[in-house]
Amino acid sequence: MRKKLEPKKFTKNPILGTKFTIAISSAKGGVGKSTFATNLALALKNIGCKVGLLDADIYGPSIPKMFNINEKPKSDGQKLDPIIKYDIQCMSIGFLADQQTPMIWRGPMVTSAIKTFTQKVNWKDLDFIIVDMPPGTGDTQLTFSQEIKMDGAIIVSTPQEVALLDVKRGIKMFDKLGVKILGLVDNMSYFVGDDGKKYKIFGEGGVKKTAEEFQKEFLGEIPINPEVGKKWR
Repeated sequence: MRKKLEPKKFTKNPILGTKFTIAISSAKGGVGKSTFATNLALALKNIGCKVGLLDADIYGPSIPKMFNINEKPKSDGQKLDPIIKYDIQCMSIGFLADQQTPMIWRGPMVTSAIKTFTQKVNWKDLDFIIVDMPPGTGDTQLTFSQEIKMDGAIIVSTPQEVALLDVKRGIKMFDKLGVKILGLVDNMSYFVGDDGKKYKIFGEGGVKKTAEEFQKEFLGEIPINPEVGKKWR
């Protein structure tokens, strides 16, 4: 009789120097995921938590721009020191390469970079590390879900159906890999015009409906704020 194959079990290790690891995902690009991750890190810092922000988007890192960081991390030859900005410990592939240089890497190289950021960075005494995930359901998501002890994921989306198609794939991926989904956020859900009225240009209620469909918590709506896109000096 042929032996029944059991699902492969993965040993998940925490990121050294951290207590809780929270992934910010969307499975779709352009929905404001990096902005949400940045603001969540700042909000946690403002209530007294020690916070790190790991930019796991190898192909399109955003954190260097979000934090206006142009320096390279220091290294002792074995490990990298995170760059500290606004009392937040930050790491990104964008710190190691020119921001306009394309990362033309195959999957194993991406996996190796992620392992460097989770195993060879001197994260120090963090309450939370926020991981800004790339779009999609590829190598980065699998590496984190299978090998890193993640305490939860927050899924960010805009309310239109084309974005929610990818969100549903992301939900199924995290569920299949045993990562707890903390909830869904409806980002850029509306903007307030000069007349004081709310304009829901991407539709209405799609994220909440998806949360209900998959029995996940709906965490709320975040409006479009043009001030967020301005570069402060």
